[in-house]
Amino acid sequence: MGDLKGFLNYTRELPKSRAVEDRLKDYKEIYEEFPIEKTNKQASRCMDCGVPFCHNGCPLGNIIPEFNDAVHEEDWESAYKILSSTNNFPEFTGRICPAPCEASCVLGINQPPVAIEHIEKTIIEEAFKKGYAKPTLPNNKTGKKIAVIGSGPAGLAAAAQLNKAGHLVTVFERKDKIGGLLRYGIPDFKLEKWTIDRRVALMEAEGVIFKMNANVGENISTAELKKEYDAIVLCGGSTIPRDLPIEGRDLSGIYPAMDFLEQSNRRVSGQRIDEDKEIMATDKHVVVIGGGDTGSDCVGTSNRHGAKSITQIELMGKPPVGRAESTPWPNWPMMLRTSSSHEEGCERKWSISTKRFVGKDGNVTGIELTDIEWRFSKSKGRNVFKEVEGSTRIIPCDLALLAIGFLHPQKKGMLEQLGVELDERGNVKADNYQTSTPNIFAAGDMRRGQSLVVWAISEGREAARKVDLYLMGESKLEGKKHSQFQLEF
Repeated sequence: MGDLKGFLNYTRELPKSRAVEDRLKDYKEIYEEFPIEKTNKQASRCMDCGVPFCHNGCPLGNIIPEFNDAVHEEDWESAYKILSSTNNFPEFTGRICPAPCEASCVLGINQPPVAIEHIEKTIIEEAFKKGYAKPTLPNNKTGKKIAVIGSGPAGLAAAAQLNKAGHLVTVFERKDKIGGLLRYGIPDFKLEKWTIDRRVALMEAEGVIFKMNANVGENISTAELKKEYDAIVLCGGSTIPRDLPIEGRDLSGIYPAMDFLEQSNRRVSGQRIDEDKEIMATDKHVVVIGGGDTGSDCVGTSNRHGAKSITQIELMGKPPVGRAESTPWPNWPMMLRTSSSHEEGCERKWSISTKRFVGKDGNVTGIELTDIEWRFSKSKGRNVFKEVEGSTRIIPCDLALLAIGFLHPQKKGMLEQLGVELDERGNVKADNYQTSTPNIFAAGDMRRGQSLVVWAISEGREAARKVDLYLMGESKLEGKKHSQFQLEF
């Protein structure tokens, strides 16, 4: 490493957030500019540890010490080559990844970990600025045609890798714009959509074909796809939301979180929304049911709408402020996480059970809640909860957003027509990414269930390698363990 004492000379520093009162007026990214010299110093904190556990923490297997060293040396081209050898989309992961690599950083044992996510974002932005991130055409064409269904992070990663191998790749997206979850699920204040447009334009220049408003199984024939393409890669995501079937669920004003977020993202992009179908938090008492990232995104969006109040409730107990003893380093820690959306204003409550929705004239006006206590049951072998006597109450609610996850991919249409087997959870069953139909593969949330964007990219890359191997008998595509820069320990 270039500076063996960097971790002793500098502490962790990240870009500052814009003032809350300013960022609530728009949907732009919340961070201020960060001097490049400071990023160089942050990279120098990488401590040349004997075994870099950050490799294992990253689902993509990013080669972190090497690109940190290149950044410290201000060799941005090398840093970009190293990073892009394992990660197709650092502009996405550098903005929205929870950074499991940082949780595994050796320096993080007794100091703040290296600012890996920020460094990753800076590398890709410098690469675009300096012209290193440019279209790269495959050297040879194989003549094989591949259909990728879904343009979320898994689909985009699979398409990019398969195109790199020389195959003719067409991506089918049922919505009107490319990006999937990146486009319509994540608010602009976390991921502005020009980052997607920039990447899609680069992929198009490399030869990837994109078809929008192409709903396979409805207006695109599955039979025709099977005839025309040598392989199909299913990357449609986990799209069926988990519901809350309790009394009052049929009242107006109760929506799956993704309906709210997609509509908001469309509105921010300038698309018109039918006034009769608008979902707005303005001047309403908003209750977000679910304590995860999607719930946090609902909080930030509701704040920008000008909600009267925002309450986020979670069934599970409140995590500890620091790393829980049950998740020691280098594991992903169970701990309290406060997002930028929470900082903007929100009342958070844990160990809460939702009993019923109450309403008037067909509209939701409140939610009946009760406190619960979690205890380990020896007979059941797991934690169970019981209600706290006398804690039941009704809180005001004009808009309820269900951010409680997804069950499985949509089965009706494409999956039923293709006839691929499903697993016990309702996801597409795939052995090493290959489904029960040999030339049909699956990746991302459609295969493994709801997960992180970084995992979706990893899945897309690994599935592409398996497709290439299936079609050609061998593959030179990089996988998690096949990068030309990857070190073996």
